[in-house]
Amino acid sequence: MGAFKFRGAYNALAKLDAEARRRGVVAFSSGNHAQAVALAGQLLGVPATIVMPADAPAVKAEATRGYGAQVVLYDRGAGESREQVAERIAAQKGATLIPPFDHADIIAGQGTTAKELLEDVGALDYLCIPCGGGGLLTGCALAANHLSPGIRVVGVEPEAGDDAARSFHTRTLQFVDNPRTIADGARTSSLGTLTFPLVLGAVHDVVTVSDAQVVDAMRFLWERMKLVVEPTGALAAAGVAARQVDVRGARVGIVLSGGNVDLASAATLFA
Repeated sequence: MGAFKFRGAYNALAKLDAEARRRGVVAFSSGNHAQAVALAGQLLGVPATIVMPADAPAVKAEATRGYGAQVVLYDRGAGESREQVAERIAAQKGATLIPPFDHADIIAGQGTTAKELLEDVGALDYLCIPCGGGGLLTGCALAANHLSPGIRVVGVEPEAGDDAARSFHTRTLQFVDNPRTIADGARTSSLGTLTFPLVLGAVHDVVTVSDAQVVDAMRFLWERMKLVVEPTGALAAAGVAARQVDVRGARVGIVLSGGNVDLASAATLFA
């Protein structure tokens, strides 16, 4: 379904017992976790209901429905959070809530990204990873620190949604409210109760990039590498290209984490 989120979603749903699978799952997401849970549910025979913001990219909402999930839209400005909407629906259905990042099985599944990379290419000096809620970042950090001792794991998030960077540097959980950034997968309000301590314990730095730097990275990836990468998926590449991480002379891994982008929107960004 075009993003790393499938790794965590499939892992979480595959571990449900038969009764929990019958009752189904509920997830909340702006797009990639939504599609991941929908596809995992389709493959495993688990009914899925996805809570998505009304302004989520149309390509992601359509794909989520295409994988067989029921989509429930909510208004970001209406006062009720997506978590509250999802919790209410899960309680009504008796379904299992599958959050996008703050869940042990999700984190473990996302960590297979770094595991497979390091098994393929060997030890690295740096591993740069996009950061929203921290599921991918912390899962990969745990795997990388185990498989490549001495590696430096760096998270990259958008300037407008810099809660993880502020949390890392102050060692106090920080929040941001609906950040205005083209990286829609990183519009999370904060790290989670699981991911925040893991960031402090397993990640070596968290840096930020501007939306303009993200677009520059996307343009390079599309034009020069022939890779369709969405804004959030290009965060780590933008961090290295903009020299927010000094990797001169080092062996570097960069995670490109998603390719679900509306082509018309991408064309507007490039123009």
